[in-house]
Amino acid sequence: MLSKRENFLRVLRGEVPDYVPDYSIFWGLNGPSMYRETRNPDGTGFDMFGVEWVIDGSAVQAAIPKPGDFILDDIRKWRDVIKVPDFSHVNWEEMARKDMANLDPELPRGGSTVPSVGFFQALMSFMGFNEGLVACFTDPDEVKALMEYLTDIAVENAKKYIEFYKPDYGMLGDDIAHERNPFVSLDMFRDLFAPSWRRYIKVFLDAGLPAMHHNCGHFEEFLDDLVDMGFGGWDPVQSSNDVDAIKKKFGNKLALCGGFSSAPFLPMYDVTEEEVRFAVKDLMDRLAPGGGFAFFGTVGGESEVAKQRSAWILDEFEKNRYSYYK
Repeated sequence: MLSKRENFLRVLRGEVPDYVPDYSIFWGLNGPSMYRETRNPDGTGFDMFGVEWVIDGSAVQAAIPKPGDFILDDIRKWRDVIKVPDFSHVNWEEMARKDMANLDPELPRGGSTVPSVGFFQALMSFMGFNEGLVACFTDPDEVKALMEYLTDIAVENAKKYIEFYKPDYGMLGDDIAHERNPFVSLDMFRDLFAPSWRRYIKVFLDAGLPAMHHNCGHFEEFLDDLVDMGFGGWDPVQSSNDVDAIKKKFGNKLALCGGFSSAPFLPMYDVTEEEVRFAVKDLMDRLAPGGGFAFFGTVGGESEVAKQRSAWILDEFEKNRYSYYK
């Protein structure tokens, strides 16, 4: 039987796995630690550009750029404000050795060298959504110039990352959508951000590595472009997308990593074990046949109800993961 690592990579390469892989978005987050030198373990602190990241109790419990305190108020001034640090002193071989010392060799390894999470997300972290989206309309040439600047450093460091870290796949995360719709139109995406995505991930593809993309929310109208760029996988495939239509269209050309909606099973709702297990099995029956699917799903939270429902989800997945491929 294939290892967990190789089984998942088969799906990412468009091949049929031995069994339904499980997946974690954290496999793709281990980029070079030089990007995180000024951040705390929980993601708070100042990033390499001077953006302060905080955990805001009104949002999900993850670090976000500090609301109302952005470093760039005029896109035309980005050259004066946005400065990538000088990394010429970094010993990549030593950094890679330390960064990978505690990684589980049985798990797939991704990695991204895109500054500030993603290209679109970088602009929003610099300016906030209001000013950042306005800039996309009023000064698209300046936005493109900033994207080229960020892409140059991402590409330069990706080549070193591949050499010294030897990842299993390239990772690009760039949350350009919310639950119901993308933040920008398809035309604006193609004009302002897609060139950076394409140029960046090409470094990994040229090295013979598959590519994975992280994008939350309703993202389905961008998938033709994503596949054309060479990406072989997408997470978290939230249920606001028409996952059945996407599966039918792309087959195993695009690995759908996710697709399970935990929202109906949160602790505040009265649901049965049978309902939880049915949802897991139903999703697997719809998306697993033929390959192109990796599962992850839990109910967030530390309550006993959340833990019990997560246990049901994972148990039902384990019961059925070996049933689809012979």
